[in-house]
Amino acid sequence: MPTQDTTEIKEKIIFILRRNGPGLPVHIAREIESSVLFTSAFLSELASEKRIKISYMKVGNSPLYYLPGQEQLLEKFSHHLKSKEKEAFIFLKGKKIIKDSEQDPAIRVALREIKDFAVPFKKDEEIFWRYFTIPITEFGIAEKPKKIEKKKTEKTLGIFDTGKRERTKRTQKKKISKTSQKERNFFNKVKEFLTEKSTELIDIIGFSRNEIILRVKDTEGEKIVIAYNKKRISDNDIIKAAKKSAGFNLSYIILSLGEPLKKVHELIRAVKNLHSIEKLK
Repeated sequence: MPTQDTTEIKEKIIFILRRNGPGLPVHIAREIESSVLFTSAFLSELASEKRIKISYMKVGNSPLYYLPGQEQLLEKFSHHLKSKEKEAFIFLKGKKIIKDSEQDPAIRVALREIKDFAVPFKKDEEIFWRYFTIPITEFGIAEKPKKIEKKKTEKTLGIFDTGKRERTKRTQKKKISKTSQKERNFFNKVKEFLTEKSTELIDIIGFSRNEIILRVKDTEGEKIVIAYNKKRISDNDIIKAAKKSAGFNLSYIILSLGEPLKKVHELIRAVKNLHSIEKLK
């Protein structure tokens, strides 16, 4: 892919979502003429910046990406829900509001899975579900007031220092371009590693300058890959990787640009045959 300012690519993605509505990485990648891997990385960054949202529902193996305010457009993808989830969706949409305790166990479970469409709330200590397009005020429950941010003064905004502001923008742009190239080089190394190992990339969970978190699949099944963009990994890095993968209940692989610290090797050897650690009473 030709070298481009990441800001330009992100703005193009925003434009595509604004024009087309919720979309999948494969379709967005086609429009920006990039790979699905890079497109997924940019989408992940936009989501972390809270400029776009990610659906809980998946179409195939991928969630949908959309702009704030496009939530209602997710309805047209509801046919991708699993059978029981679709049943719960249709039931809730027709009723608008239902009481959790009055539903069959299977429907109660399904309601907790369709988070894009089913919104829980409590009334008289009972759990209810409302269809996501129905405002909670319809049920006589007041919404919590939003915090009002204090207005910034002209001095804080630097209105009268145009020259300084322009110099800052130019400096930031240079940094973004430089950082972007480093990120791409690192991402390419990870991608090449997966290709060499005949490992399939399922999803990009996290993407930043310092680390990439991926969900992959090889002959042994699904795993989490945590790739650190540095030459030495510490025991703390391993602990962090373990915590991140624990939420997926999957084993994990750690990648780095160099060998682990000596004490990390020693720790791995030490616990390899460790059966348990017991407390004496």
